[in-house]
Amino acid sequence: MTRVVVDVMLKPEILDPQGQAVVNALPRLGVSGIVGVRQGKRFELELADGVALDGAILARVEHLASTLLANPVIEDYVVRVEDASAEPSASTAG
Repeated sequence: MTRVVVDVMLKPEILDPQGQAVVNALPRLGVSGIVGVRQGKRFELELADGVALDGAILARVEHLASTLLANPVIEDYVVRVEDASAEPSASTAG
């Protein structure tokens, strides 16, 4: 299975209140050495079996990213292909 990932982040010149809230909370949690946090969004689009990843598909995802997933006035985005079989390790609170 093929996965196309769209990562969306606020542009550097745009204030990020969530990121600032995290930075402000870090000292209370005993964390030092981190001076900046930016919050973003990640969208994972999985292609159906039999759909070949080609330039047309990537162009459609690019259009989707620029019109629905991101606000290009205040956000930047990156479209990339990811191997769906290589799942990232996740930690859970317990």
